[in-house]
Amino acid sequence: MIRRIKDYFKDITGNVRVFGAASFFNDASTEMIYPLLPVFLTKVLGASVGFVGVIEGIAESTAAIAKLLSGWYSDRIRARKNISVLGYAVSTLTRPAIAIATMPWHVLAARFVDRVGKGVRTSPRDALIASSVDPTVRGKAFGFHRGMDHAGAIVGPAVALLVFHFKPEDYRFLFWIALLPGLLAVWAIWRYAVEIAPPVSEEKKGPAKLSWNILDKNLRRYILVVFLFTLGNSSDAFLILRAEDLGVATAMIPLLWIVLHAVKVVTSMPGGSLSDRIGRRRTIISGWVVYALIYAGFAIAASQWHAWALFALYGIYFGLAEGAERALVSDLSEEETAGTAFGFYHLAVGAASFPASAIFGYVWKMYSAEAAFLMGASFAIAAAALLMAAVRHSPRIPHK
Repeated sequence: MIRRIKDYFKDITGNVRVFGAASFFNDASTEMIYPLLPVFLTKVLGASVGFVGVIEGIAESTAAIAKLLSGWYSDRIRARKNISVLGYAVSTLTRPAIAIATMPWHVLAARFVDRVGKGVRTSPRDALIASSVDPTVRGKAFGFHRGMDHAGAIVGPAVALLVFHFKPEDYRFLFWIALLPGLLAVWAIWRYAVEIAPPVSEEKKGPAKLSWNILDKNLRRYILVVFLFTLGNSSDAFLILRAEDLGVATAMIPLLWIVLHAVKVVTSMPGGSLSDRIGRRRTIISGWVVYALIYAGFAIAASQWHAWALFALYGIYFGLAEGAERALVSDLSEEETAGTAFGFYHLAVGAASFPASAIFGYVWKMYSAEAAFLMGASFAIAAAALLMAAVRHSPRIPHK
């Protein structure tokens, strides 16, 4: 049994393990804070609900742009590790800034810097993960990384609950505690990650260009299809609202969230590994179809147990799609421009995320929750059909 487990993880190289551990610690740190920020802002600092929305909108838009620029810059200087370290460090240093905040705009500034840090690290990190493993196991590698990230999202809220048990509603103390796992994430990458400089072919010598046109046409079509899918992928906050409509008590929402992330943890690596065996496109399409079925299920759900079942099944979509989507980006890009490729991929996701939630909320308000969820399912089916028709299969690359 132990030998089989070791064999299953043998393809996960040192760099992938290090970034997996870093994502675990960093997400644990983030999730200690993030779910409580709206309450801290409104209850402790006296901010309005509208101000909270402004913070999140600015933060996510900033992260999307930073992901593109950092990915391109890592190609330009042919280095990924130090940029990743910088990104994690910048985010970590915002924890004490939030802990000592006395005005709402202090949190706005800290959240802005935190998202800049996320943007700085994401594309170079993904490019380094892709170059750290054999191309035939990239799906498994990205699946492992995403699984570790989701595990941190379980531990973070659990630690917050434990801290609040001993120090009820002591937000500032909790935010200081959140600094510790963040520092562990920075230290792990700085100490153990190994730089792998991307090669430069003879015909591509010179500074890397920040241009959409340097990407392969197949990759550009794929990124546009991802943009379409993301337009139907609204904030998971709407799923929580729907669960409450179906009778799930507010006190049980954290447990519902833990169930979702537990399924993500269990399915992420097998889902990524599946894409190594049957192809990225098939796996992603399967994930998007599962997403469509889940959203259609939320549209017709009528009982509390439906919400629990749908939340658990929703985690399967993440397992099938997250690792495979990133692996396909690396399959369709040149190694020397992988940072830029991941930058445009993450920019597409970020650019579509804000209008996705705005459109979803508008349809919910003007028509019904059922109509909004069916709309999200329709976007997913349309994107799956386009992925099948417009994006070629990435060939299975033989082991070196």
